[in-house]
Amino acid sequence: MTTRSDRSSHRSPDLRALALSLIQPGFVGLTPPDWLLRELDLGLGGVALFARNIDTLDQVAELTAGIHAANPRTLVAMDEEAGDVTRMEHSTGSSWPGNLALGMLDDVVLTEAVAREIGVMLDGVGVDLDYAPVADVNNNPDNPVIGVRSFGSDPAVVARHTGAWVRGLQSAGVLACTKHFPGHGDTSVDSHLGLPEVDFISPEDAVLHPFRAAIDAGTASVMTAHIVVRGLDDRPSTLSRKVLVDLLRGSLGFRGLVVSDGMEMGGITRAMSIPEGCVLAVGAGVDLLCIGGDLADEDAVLDVADALVQAVHDGRLEESRLAEASAQVGGAADERTRLRRSAASAVAPEGHNPAGVEAARRAVVVNGPIHRAASTQAPTVVELAAPSNIAVGDDTQSGIAAAVARRWPGTGTTRVITERELLGALPPVGSEGPVWVCVRDPHRHDWMVPALAALLSARPDAVVIETGWPGWTAPEGTTHVVTFGAARVTAEHVVDLLA
Repeated sequence: MTTRSDRSSHRSPDLRALALSLIQPGFVGLTPPDWLLRELDLGLGGVALFARNIDTLDQVAELTAGIHAANPRTLVAMDEEAGDVTRMEHSTGSSWPGNLALGMLDDVVLTEAVAREIGVMLDGVGVDLDYAPVADVNNNPDNPVIGVRSFGSDPAVVARHTGAWVRGLQSAGVLACTKHFPGHGDTSVDSHLGLPEVDFISPEDAVLHPFRAAIDAGTASVMTAHIVVRGLDDRPSTLSRKVLVDLLRGSLGFRGLVVSDGMEMGGITRAMSIPEGCVLAVGAGVDLLCIGGDLADEDAVLDVADALVQAVHDGRLEESRLAEASAQVGGAADERTRLRRSAASAVAPEGHNPAGVEAARRAVVVNGPIHRAASTQAPTVVELAAPSNIAVGDDTQSGIAAAVARRWPGTGTTRVITERELLGALPPVGSEGPVWVCVRDPHRHDWMVPALAALLSARPDAVVIETGWPGWTAPEGTTHVVTFGAARVTAEHVVDLLA
C-alpha cells in the first residue's frame, strides 16, 4: 500500500520540487496542518487562504508566520477585492466599497487610496498576494458572477481604476493579481459551475484595455479565466497557449506571473480531471496553479504534483516549462520583498479605512424622498434573497439588517424572503413603523419584480435599498437607495442616512 509519505518522496526530488513550486492549495483550519508544513518544506510554491482559515488579525498573522517559517519564499494569497468579496472581513462585511462603487465615483485618487488601505491590512497579517483587482468589463448586465465586482461597463473607466487599484495595493507591499484574463464580463454562465463562452477577442479589443492598464501599472500577476474565446481556441483560456502565450505575453507584453483561477471549478472539471487540467494549464503557460477551493488536503496536492512529474516523463511537458514557471513564482517572491522594502518608508493612512469611509459616503445614490426613521424606532428589514455566487460566499446579504441591529440593538425585525417562499402568498411585513426592502439584481431574478410590486402596494412608503448591479427602475415616488455593492461600511452609511 502506498502511503502519502511514499508519494512525497518516490519521484526525482528536483523534478518533484519543481512541480510542487507551481501549486497553491488551500487547507481547513486556523493553523497550518502537518501535511501543509511537510509540503512547504519540500518546496510548495503557495498557499491560498479562505474564510475558513480566518478568525482575527492576530490569528492570521500567526498563521502566515508559521507558513513562512516552513518556506520563506512561498506566496500566501487570498481574495480580498473589498465590497462583496472579502475573506479577511467575511464575518462582518468589508470596510471598503467594491469596484462598482469606485468606478461610479470615477475618482482614481480615491480608488488608489482604498487599495492602499487594503494592502496595509494584508501586509500587516503577512499576506503576499491579493487575487485582485477584477479587471473585467461587465458589459452584460445579466452576468451572474462579476456584476458589482467590476468597475463598470465602460472599458475606459475600468482601465483607469484597474491601474489605480494595482498601484495602490502594490504601494503597500502586496502583490496584485489582475483577473480574469482575457475578460469574464460578457458572460451569462458562472465559470464556477460551467464553461462560459465569449466572442472573439483581438489584441485591440476594448475589453483588454484594463489588462493593458494593469500591466502598465506593474501588476505582479494576472489570473486566467475559465472561458472559451470563440474563434480563437475551443479550450478554456486557462488551457490555451493562444490566449496565455500569444495574446497575454505576446500582444500585451506581460512578463510576470500567470496564475490560474481555481482548477476545481466547473469550467475545468466538467470536461476533465483536476490533475489533467493542471498539466494542460502549465503546458499552456500557467505558472501557479490554484487548487484551494474545495480541495483542502495533501492528496489533492500530491495528485497534481504526480501528474506534472509524470507528464514530463511521458514527454507531454518539457521540464524546462516547469523550470520556467517555477522561476516566475520565485520572481514574484522576490518582487514581494522589493515592494515591501519600498512600502516600509511610505506613510501609512491614519486610521483603518478613511478612504473606505469617504468612498462609502460618496457612492450612495438616493432617488426620491428620504423618510427618516425616528432614532428610537428600528425599521422592519425585508431581504429579497437570491443565492450568492461562490466567489462572494454563501451567506452574504445586503449588510443592512446587521447595520440596523447595531444601531437599534435588540429591537429590529428582519424578514428574509426567498423565491421558494413566494410559492405561497407574500407574508405580511407589518403595517406600522418604517419598512426597508433590500434587493439585489431584480433585473436578473424574475420573481423579485412582482415581489417588489406587492410589497410597495402594501407599503408605498417602504424604502427600497438596491445593493447589486443597477438595472431596476423604481415606481414614481418610491424612495430608492442604490449602493453599488454590499460592503459593511456602505450599509452603515445607508443606515445613518435614513435614520
